[in-house]
Amino acid sequence: MTKGYPTMSGRWWWPLASSDEEGAENMTMPALPPEPTHPYYPLGVGIPAYAANEAPVPVLLAALAGTLSFAVLSAALVARKLNPRLGASGLAVFCWFMMSEMTYPTRASALLISTYTCLHCVFEGVWISSSASRLDSMIPEGVSSYFVLNHATVASSQSLLAQLWKEYALSDSRYLTSDFFMLSVESITVFFWGPLCLANAIATARNSPSRYALRIIACVAHLCGVALYYATSQCEFYFTGRSHSRPEFVYFWVYYVGFNLPWAILPAFLLWDSVKTVTRAMRALDKAEVTLNSHRAQTQSNVVGGRGQLESKKTK
Repeated sequence: MTKGYPTMSGRWWWPLASSDEEGAENMTMPALPPEPTHPYYPLGVGIPAYAANEAPVPVLLAALAGTLSFAVLSAALVARKLNPRLGASGLAVFCWFMMSEMTYPTRASALLISTYTCLHCVFEGVWISSSASRLDSMIPEGVSSYFVLNHATVASSQSLLAQLWKEYALSDSRYLTSDFFMLSVESITVFFWGPLCLANAIATARNSPSRYALRIIACVAHLCGVALYYATSQCEFYFTGRSHSRPEFVYFWVYYVGFNLPWAILPAFLLWDSVKTVTRAMRALDKAEVTLNSHRAQTQSNVVGGRGQLESKKTK
């Protein structure tokens, strides 16, 4: 509004507004983007009903480490008691597959509780069942019955496993947005690779002849899963510039890279060792078969020669 000035006669004089003043009055301030309601990347990604974690990070990590250590050590003691001849390397492989099986559950582990309550079927299974409720409004009715359970979302839950997932999601927010790739790969992990890891652990503890075949299948599955997990995220970042991880060192290099890298390194080593063992066994089997065939041929020729001698004697 234009400012007025008093005159000597006591009247007020109102100057005409200049174009600059009119423009300043009519000019509107640019709208600022709304403040993000969560700390996840990419900025502004939709995470409905998000509630920040109540427990501090050290408490969450200590609870996870303590639970896994107790479960794996207990299983190792049982395996050593059932098979006292199980060596150190066999016991290490057994513990690895038990930990892998345990890193895949939460509530979907109810389906596998008769076998073990472990990681492939527990930690990841909770995330899948929690994601189902958010997908009900995104997919046709009836398809959502594919999911194991339908309960409160991970983003709004304050359970221990939900808080662990929200902490890890700082390195990959796809776990809080019901990303279809994550839902697919984690479902396969829970229902197929989890039981496969359990079968590997049992076969290793019993020194079953099938342990190397099962080990090869499980290791290839882990390597494919890790490769797809890294590839989908990095390809999206390369082609679109969208990053699902916060840029801090701890979230990208420790959480995103470091926490998943063991499922690439150890399966690669076990795969190489299993292939080498199977190759060595097949080479020995081939040599044994050649020797056995040679012995059979020699025995058969001796039998035929003996019969010929008997017939010649009878003829005389």
